[in-house]
Amino acid sequence: MSKEFICSSCNFKTQYHYFGKKPPFVKSLVMMEDAYIMKDPFSSEGGIIPLGSHCTICGKSVCLSLECSIFYTKRFCVHCVKENISEFPLEIQTEVMKKKNK
Repeated sequence: MSKEFICSSCNFKTQYHYFGKKPPFVKSLVMMEDAYIMKDPFSSEGGIIPLGSHCTICGKSVCLSLECSIFYTKRFCVHCVKENISEFPLEIQTEVMKKKNK
């Protein structure tokens, strides 16, 4: 049974098959975070497509696009990163500043 994933940042939406770290339809795979996962419709060998996760700070669902979220030990939406920019390492701060200037 499929459910719908919606990114709170860009409004990307699609069906997903599993939320968590260890999808039951893939052997020997453990994600680093709880993630929305869909089965890859083009794979005959049980491939997956990770779609997104929840921001550690605000809890909103965000896709994995670099415009919407960043993974730095945990998932953060770009909005929360900008709000808490001084809490992140210089490399992350620099990356976020590049996004602001685009």
